Amino acid sequence: MTPEALDKLTLIFRTMFNQPELVLSDNLSAADVPGWDSLKHVSLVVTIEAEFGVRFANSEIAALASVGDLTQLISAKIEQA
Repeated sequence: MTPEALDKLTLIFRTMFNQPELVLSDNLSAADVPGWDSLKHVSLVVTIEAEFGVRFANSEIAALASVGDLTQLISAKIEQA
């Protein structure tokens, strides 16, 4: 993922979870972020799809276990476009 794309993703996370100092790492998961529940997850995915111009299949979303998985998926989708 490019530094610019990571900055964009970081801003989405910081805004979504109202945590201006949140730092993304590959191993960061929902368990590490207060308020990251299933409803927030759906909102997060929809926002990411809109901001990056990508679409995720339900199976891809279900397979995500960490931010590292998410950044790899976003990068793969961008490369396909």
